[in-house]
Amino acid sequence: MHQRTVAVGSRSGLHARPASLFVQAANRQPVRVTIGRDGQSPVDARSLLSVLALGAQHGDSMVLTADGEGAEAAIEELATLLARDLDATP
Repeated sequence: MHQRTVAVGSRSGLHARPASLFVQAANRQPVRVTIGRDGQSPVDARSLLSVLALGAQHGDSMVLTADGEGAEAAIEELATLLARDLDATP
């Protein structure tokens, strides 16, 4: 099992746009990834409603977990995305 803790980089937290971008990336992964707050039950990172329900704000620590072939790369890609300010102009 691969796990990584990362702080939410988007200034507005994981609201609609950043959460949508994160979920789209999670859906492209070859393994199931979960996301949650440390000490709480994780949710499926492929579910927009579940990710939004976390209510993650800027700077909150989130735990990404995946298991199976490709899990390490999936966690790395999603952690990098989550740490970025997804509301910033490209």
